[in-house]
Amino acid sequence: MRVVLIGPRGSGKTTIGALLAEAMGYRFCDTDAMVEAAEGMSIPAIFAERGESAFRTAETAAIRSLPPDGVVAATGGGAVLSGGNVQALRAGSLTVFLDADAAVLAARTYRSTRPPLTGLSHTEEVIAVRNARLPLYRGAADFCIDTGALSHAEAVSRIQAFVKERESGAACRALVAFLQQTRMDRNEWEMTGERLCRVEGMPLHGLFAVIGSPCLHSRSPELFTALFAACGVDGVYTRIDWPDLGAIMAAVRAAGVKGLSVTIPFKSDVMQYCDEITADACAIGAVNTMVRCGDGWTGANTDWTGIRQPLAGTPPGDAVVFGAGGAARAAVYALQDLGMAVTVLNRSPDRARSIARSFGCEYGAHDAYNPERTDVIVNATPVGMEGRGGSLLAAGDLRAHHTVFDLVYTPPETLLLRNARAVGCRCIRGTEMFVYQAQEQMRLFTGIGADADMIREILG
Repeated sequence: MRVVLIGPRGSGKTTIGALLAEAMGYRFCDTDAMVEAAEGMSIPAIFAERGESAFRTAETAAIRSLPPDGVVAATGGGAVLSGGNVQALRAGSLTVFLDADAAVLAARTYRSTRPPLTGLSHTEEVIAVRNARLPLYRGAADFCIDTGALSHAEAVSRIQAFVKERESGAACRALVAFLQQTRMDRNEWEMTGERLCRVEGMPLHGLFAVIGSPCLHSRSPELFTALFAACGVDGVYTRIDWPDLGAIMAAVRAAGVKGLSVTIPFKSDVMQYCDEITADACAIGAVNTMVRCGDGWTGANTDWTGIRQPLAGTPPGDAVVFGAGGAARAAVYALQDLGMAVTVLNRSPDRARSIARSFGCEYGAHDAYNPERTDVIVNATPVGMEGRGGSLLAAGDLRAHHTVFDLVYTPPETLLLRNARAVGCRCIRGTEMFVYQAQEQMRLFTGIGADADMIREILG
């Protein structure tokens, strides 16, 4: 096994790494020192003479040359910026994120000779760089330690205790016991439950799950199991279909679960269990992704990313969102981020008004729809879903200049999209939202960005 230390400059990676290696009887490697030895010059000199890109190339080469086991490796603060680096570092490794408050980091690095990365003051740069990289550190980490209030010896002791706990498998068995009472069908149990029972110790990169009631229909276990295998992540992704959110959260905390995909009806209620919530999730009022780091959970929303990405490059114009639920809120947030003027239309204007007040946009009933004053249409209602059928809009309600995004993804080709294609509209299937929200979720879970085409291929 290999232990990899990641985190911002000043978090103690080199000192703690050397002490940890000695305690474990492992070899110690510092990728920054490896770069300087390979290039024959200091890192400040590399930046000054060749630029940051040359340093990053050399850093990647150093990371890929690390021994596969019996090593404690300390990495540079920006190593996680490359998904390829993260994938190489996590292969066969436990990854530990060392962190500290920005003020502590700034004080520790005040006299550093390392080149600045921005035009900000030293303290402002420390804050900005740490905040930008924080989701990547959390995703890439199997364990997180705040070194701000710990001695080096205490940090080493905690890492050793984590390694021992991970190898014992006790937490994994606790999750199996909980899963046995949930609504998991026989095939699902054979795919995940029995695999967990056979594991000697916890999977190296931990446990993940989709939680909801119901969530037996979710394709997330299928998707992430395949993505983990393709990206070298030794994790197990299962589902927890259970109506009691409190019981679910107690079980996943006890088991040390690393990441959760959150679906109905828990996207709002789960926010009370988050220690930190991202700005997008706060604005939307829903969390669909939770990532554990140390003892804390960070809640995020990737649904809006799943809507924004397929629409990226669409010229700003007038957009109409049909619906007033969580998907509609995510759609409004995404469209406004793209510079669109948004109107929310719903059968119940009062519910549409509630969203409009949150986002400062227009609202109305369905009959307020004007095709001549609309450029983008997003269906965030269940109309058109398999088993329900129908379409909010007929072909006569559509124009060739429209972009129509139907968030319904079962069936992939809804009646609304068929009507839109008949008129010559640009059409976006709901499966695209699933692809891009899952891509962002994978990055938050693991620090590795999966290719969108790979996700489409897995989903078929």
